[in-house]
Amino acid sequence: MSVLLPRKPSRRGILRGTLGGLSASVALPFLDIFLDSTGKAEAATGAPLPVRFGTWFWGLGHTPGYGVTEKATTAPGIEFLDQAKALKPWAKDISYFSGFNMPLDGRSNYTHITGWVGIATGTAPATITEIPSTTLDLMIADRISAGTRFQTIDCNACNQPGENYTARSTTSLSAAEISPVALYARLFGPDFVDPNKADFKPDPSVMLRNSALSVVSEQSKQFIGTLGAADTARLDEYFTSVRQLEKQLALQLEKPPANEACRVPGRPGAEPDIKNNGMEVEVVRATHGIMAKMLAMAAACNQTKIINMVYSDHHSHLHRAGESFNHHNLTHEEPANSHLGYQPETYWFGQQAMEALAEYISAFASIKEGDGTLLDNSLIFAYSESSNARIHSLDGVPIMFVGKAGGKAKPNMHVMGKGDPITRVGLTAMQIMGLPIDAWGTQSLHTSKSISEVMA
Repeated sequence: MSVLLPRKPSRRGILRGTLGGLSASVALPFLDIFLDSTGKAEAATGAPLPVRFGTWFWGLGHTPGYGVTEKATTAPGIEFLDQAKALKPWAKDISYFSGFNMPLDGRSNYTHITGWVGIATGTAPATITEIPSTTLDLMIADRISAGTRFQTIDCNACNQPGENYTARSTTSLSAAEISPVALYARLFGPDFVDPNKADFKPDPSVMLRNSALSVVSEQSKQFIGTLGAADTARLDEYFTSVRQLEKQLALQLEKPPANEACRVPGRPGAEPDIKNNGMEVEVVRATHGIMAKMLAMAAACNQTKIINMVYSDHHSHLHRAGESFNHHNLTHEEPANSHLGYQPETYWFGQQAMEALAEYISAFASIKEGDGTLLDNSLIFAYSESSNARIHSLDGVPIMFVGKAGGKAKPNMHVMGKGDPITRVGLTAMQIMGLPIDAWGTQSLHTSKSISEVMA
């Protein structure tokens, strides 16, 4: 006698029926029944829920002494002070890193450049334009981005497409998206395949584009053999992007599995006045807020696993409406208020940045996924480029991890670096995201010591 064991239904299943002689089918959403007993993996396939990674950048750090209360040693709990008070409700989802240093080994501190480059690449730049190696977000993308339309999505909320802190080399910087309307068209426009629609027909134009790229890829192999080393490296970067596009098009030819977390957002109406007022704080905050919701849903809909968001550029050219002085000018020229003990206008800009970060976190936390949220299945690497913008200090640059990375990150920790190289933070992020990497960085920034206190 044979016994038939009950089988868990698949996310690819559909409900079929008839009504008034007409047949109908409805794709099944991502229900709890599709998960295993832990609520963290698909029951039918055993595949874990995807983990996403992203960077969130703001310029000019905190007003010293007003972001967090420093601690003597690493310990649970983060005491956010007034400038960062918007993050208090999210403290249980954040790990904060203080007191890590960036030794330059005799190289110049290219103000507002060296900080972000050193944190993102593990190497202090030798010139003001150098990006000495691949940024950590792309190293992670190379590991985890398979199966998504876009290897990365890069956005800038302050109307500066060239301020995009992700690259493979000095010559490979790409522009960030600055328009919410254009971002929506890219993510959820005609090429988007809704995973919850029952009917699916591959687009013939997509097939044609995919075939054309394959032909070009084959021809490139012969052409590369005729080039010198520098041109070969540049062309290899170019064809890496071509291969990524091929994978993106291939995915559009397949019906994605149903996904309850994916809810296509409505098209944004009139976007903020980016053209004329794109660096006004009010416009930046509005642009950032719209983008945050779209980017979170893009991750939930498996359009990408890597998202880079720039709230304000490394010089922070943001300004109040009607005022000529921007945030960067104020850090150097605004006198400290004798009663408050700090520069009040400069302080305000930093407070606005932390409110924007809290809004960004909320967008990810609002999307239910499995037995948790999208934020639980993400790791957001939030960082700046200086600790004290007035003197361009590189020691103690603030960095935060936000999210649990699918259970691999342990939040609500305040980590004290005690002068250790800041690359320990980047190495830890890459290890949490599954990179088989034992050491990272060069010269005095080289480290093989990750931060176990934030690793679950």
